[in-house]
Amino acid sequence: MTIRWRWGPLRSLLALSPVLIGVPLISLKQHYTLPEPLVDLVSSSTLLPQISEANILGIAKYLSEDIGFRTVGTFEHALADTWMVQQAEEMQRECERVVSETGRKLECEVWHQQGSGSHRFDMMGKRLYKTYVNLTNIIVRVSDGTPTGKEHAILVNSHLDSTLPSPGAADDGLAVGVMLDCMRVMVNTPDWSPKHAIIFLFNHAEESLQDGSHLFSTQHPIAPTVRAVINLEAAGTTGRELLFQATSEQMIQAYSHVPRPFGTVFANDVFSSGILLSDTDFRQFEYYLNVTGLDMAVVGNSYLYHMRKDLVENIEPGVAQHMAENTLALLRFLSSEVSPLPKLTAGYTRPTTVYFTLLGKFYMYSFKTARIMYSVLFVASLLFVRLSKANRERARWTNGLVAVLAAVSGALIVPNVVALVMNKGLNKGMSWFSSPFAPIVLYAPPTILGALLSQYLIGPIPEQDVFNVLLLLQSGLAYAIQMAGVGSAGLFFLFALPLLVALLINRLITGSATEISLFTYALAQVEPLLIGSLMLATVAEVFVPLTGRIGAQAPADNIVATIVAVLGAQMLPVLVPFAHRFGHQKLWNGIVLSGIATAIVMAVFSARSPFDEMHQKRLFVLHSENITSKEQYLHISGADGAPGFELLVEDIVKEFSTTDIVPQPLVMNDYNSDWDTLYPFSAFLSPYKVPLAVDEDYASPWANDQRFSVSAINNFHDTEAGTRSLTLEIKHPGIIWSVIAFDAHVLRWTLDDSPPNEHVRHFIKEGSFYGTDTWSVDLVIKSPPNSTDDETLLVNFIGIVEKGMWPAKKAVQVEGGPAMRLFEQLDGWLDEKSAGTIDALLMSCVGGVSRV
Repeated sequence: MTIRWRWGPLRSLLALSPVLIGVPLISLKQHYTLPEPLVDLVSSSTLLPQISEANILGIAKYLSEDIGFRTVGTFEHALADTWMVQQAEEMQRECERVVSETGRKLECEVWHQQGSGSHRFDMMGKRLYKTYVNLTNIIVRVSDGTPTGKEHAILVNSHLDSTLPSPGAADDGLAVGVMLDCMRVMVNTPDWSPKHAIIFLFNHAEESLQDGSHLFSTQHPIAPTVRAVINLEAAGTTGRELLFQATSEQMIQAYSHVPRPFGTVFANDVFSSGILLSDTDFRQFEYYLNVTGLDMAVVGNSYLYHMRKDLVENIEPGVAQHMAENTLALLRFLSSEVSPLPKLTAGYTRPTTVYFTLLGKFYMYSFKTARIMYSVLFVASLLFVRLSKANRERARWTNGLVAVLAAVSGALIVPNVVALVMNKGLNKGMSWFSSPFAPIVLYAPPTILGALLSQYLIGPIPEQDVFNVLLLLQSGLAYAIQMAGVGSAGLFFLFALPLLVALLINRLITGSATEISLFTYALAQVEPLLIGSLMLATVAEVFVPLTGRIGAQAPADNIVATIVAVLGAQMLPVLVPFAHRFGHQKLWNGIVLSGIATAIVMAVFSARSPFDEMHQKRLFVLHSENITSKEQYLHISGADGAPGFELLVEDIVKEFSTTDIVPQPLVMNDYNSDWDTLYPFSAFLSPYKVPLAVDEDYASPWANDQRFSVSAINNFHDTEAGTRSLTLEIKHPGIIWSVIAFDAHVLRWTLDDSPPNEHVRHFIKEGSFYGTDTWSVDLVIKSPPNSTDDETLLVNFIGIVEKGMWPAKKAVQVEGGPAMRLFEQLDGWLDEKSAGTIDALLMSCVGGVSRV
């Protein structure tokens, strides 16, 4: 019996509303639910030690507020080092007390590693070298005290340093607290003894391009015992800790034992693709130790990532508890008798595992299983469609395919047109920035408008035809992408499977091959909404803040519009057949309504400001002193394309410069050495250079022989070989993060064995321990044709004044010179003028040019 009657679009949408609204709400509620934060160190019910969020946050607060900004090379960095050594030694004494009182098989060893080194660090398509002197790490190894128990170890890592201009409560004080609390719980748990050792690494220079983790990996005597790594990070302050990188099946299996999993192969594929311009210490462990592992981070509210407001007060309750309980479960499993660590002695292979979290449950299966499942689904879909009487005609297949492809095109084109209008036409770009969900509100209506408009233009098509093509496309993509070895194909499988089930059930409900029941729509939409809403929320939380800070030249509005369109289309796959359910006139009515909705949201967002006090504009300000030319400048730069930056620069010039002429923006390239301290991230910036007056009585403390200088020693010209050998020696007392840049054809040097085999520009950055003021590099360079012994090498050099960073060095601002006096005035002026919507990185730099 065929059902002839059907409700209209309004009643149909009302009937579907429990699914359309309820399913995303269920998914998001589970996504944002965090464990109850615990205060007590010991459980009142079990009398056993437990994870205490209060204890973890106390550690993070001490690091970020009592010690403060722990930039590598600063006095605060040294204070954190001293404090961490004390914590490690105190834990060692506690361990010894436990062993003495209970006789447990437990040993805690402590190392305060110090060393120097260098390494290549390619990033953003740039070749870069890092060198460091006298850097330190603090290492605690917990084992059963036997040689066998120390043979295979799991390494868990966090970093003690913070970056400019952040106090680093979440990044990475939170993870430091998590590691210390996990250690406390395990050491004080009766009868617990590790079968395999746990190495706790508190490294000291992740933010200066991972020098501390390189130091451990290449120089520490117990590094060869590491079989796997757990790296703990933060790029935000809220939400569940995300597993965004897993590099072996064994470690994915280990992660399945955590109490509150949150990880997908989709996140892993996105991160490994390089789309996200971020990196962690995991790179060093993977490259130099050849080990597998898990990279986990708090990513919600990444507006505060590397910002001044990365404070404990802004860490959401439950975040620390979530991260610590998962970490503790991993450490217990990986140090137990069933640990896979002994099987990882020969290295590891890349995982061939599909995994995802759904409603708090962790699912995983092999690529082999995936290929079987997806091929069966694809064949079943082909058979179903082939046996459908309504689709035996090729024309109907073609019409359905045209409808779906047109919908995809329309859903992409219209929101991107809206993005261009908002940005270029109305000069209201990035009006979505202040909320991760704002882009969804802005670009969802035009996405729907584009999809509906495309269907109107191609004319009426039976909804069954579109359903069948959707099924074939989703199942076909799942099969094809999985055969290419990409685990994210599972998303298409999870969307195609309920579609096939719904269509099979539809035949039972309607008794017709052409009639589609409203229940079929509901059933087909449950899983796409469940997974799609979680994906969209997570991607928005990460990409919206970061996309707003990838440089003024980047099409940020179009990037977020495309993200909303692509993920939104995946969330609502049955919108296309639904558009053909009620006829051409009803479809036109839908176009009009979505068009009105688009116009309304554009008008509303045109009145919005991109920034507020908790979602701030990132401003980069340098006070530079060129000790070669004796000039001083104020450098101002932004990392976003939001309107109004030029006016802000103009106001700063009027208020603080000696000139009334607003300078033109400079070209940011490899030869803009004023910004080399931030290289290669400086590529994101749009810089202005404003001249400053220099007091006639000013005597630079950086321009004599005992101060910042670059010189050549051990200099030798080999005329016959056409080479020059020299040692570049850089002295930088009172200066941190020194950088040199020069053009040369380097044949050999002490940085690595493979310098570029051509005449190019080289960048060498330094990050050393507090008080270390000299470093060097040996070079053999190819002499230019017809050169003489008088031939010189032009070297640009620059660094940050250790006491010249605001507000990090606010307590000693009188020692920071004229730059700090200017920063105090400028920071107050910016705060008042912007109503707290600007977070400025303010640092004093000294540089110049040497001919050596």
